Amino acid sequence: MKYRKLGTSEIDLAVVGLGCMGMSEFYGPAEDAKSIEVIHHALERGVTFFDTADMYGVGQNEELVGKALKGKRDQAVIATKFAIVRGDDGSRMGINGKPEYLKSACEKSLKRLNIETIDLYYQHRVDPETPIEDTVGAMAELVKEGKVKHLGLSECSTDTLRRAYAVHPISAVQSEYSLWSREPEDGMLATCEELGVTFVAYSPLGRGFLTGAIKSVDDLAADDFRRYSPRFQGENFQKNLDLVKKVEELAKARRITSAQLALSWVLAKSKRVVTIPGTRSSKRLDENAGAADVELSAEELARIEAAFPKDVAAGLRYPEAAMGSLNG
Repeated sequence: MKYRKLGTSEIDLAVVGLGCMGMSEFYGPAEDAKSIEVIHHALERGVTFFDTADMYGVGQNEELVGKALKGKRDQAVIATKFAIVRGDDGSRMGINGKPEYLKSACEKSLKRLNIETIDLYYQHRVDPETPIEDTVGAMAELVKEGKVKHLGLSECSTDTLRRAYAVHPISAVQSEYSLWSREPEDGMLATCEELGVTFVAYSPLGRGFLTGAIKSVDDLAADDFRRYSPRFQGENFQKNLDLVKKVEELAKARRITSAQLALSWVLAKSKRVVTIPGTRSSKRLDENAGAADVELSAEELARIEAAFPKDVAAGLRYPEAAMGSLNG
């Protein structure tokens, strides 16, 4: 595994980390025992950066990560998030970045994770009702109290990042970034490089689409949220599948998998980028981790760009209603 520093700190982040969301929700029934095995296997492979959030499985994912890493805390970098509020029944109740809420949320996350300090604490979505200065000011107090080491923002704009950074150093920005979601190239990657902020790319495999493993919507579980994603619906599905075929051809020529090509492309875009592809399979984890060793030449990058131009993916990356919660 290769590593890049978290912000300006001395913490090493695996360039291919592990997004744990799908282990508890959104991608079919949970299998905790199997997921714990995958997390343990990740540590063995040097995949030491784990990403969760309090809203994944309504707290269950944090509990799962905490259970898996019990006795192994010193081997792991743990990131979690607050701000997307859900009821006990899973219902969405909005976004909350108020100081009193985030402090309460942090205490609950620490308890579920069974740790004393969160390595990287993100605001999951920007609260339009609360000035970012107030939210980050309260997050900074958590740093002073020793409950959090480093601060992050997820799906924020460059303006929001700069305003937040003026209050307290921001170590990481997490947003969707892949061959088919390239909005971070419109200023965010450059801003992160300027400020010394790590960019954490989630869904770097296009929610699994870029692996080439999904040939039909019927390949997805009945309760898989991707069935409601615009890019997986109707004519968009076939248009995007045609794009993935080009990725498969390029990967085959390079003698790597489609997933490894897609991940190595993201990592080549900036030395500030790390990725957190999700998986519930040790075999897939090994495949993803292998992308850390792939060095793409300028010529190969150009061929990939030609085959998969910016903004070519068909459909929005989230349903219309969810797009409204993005601050970018």
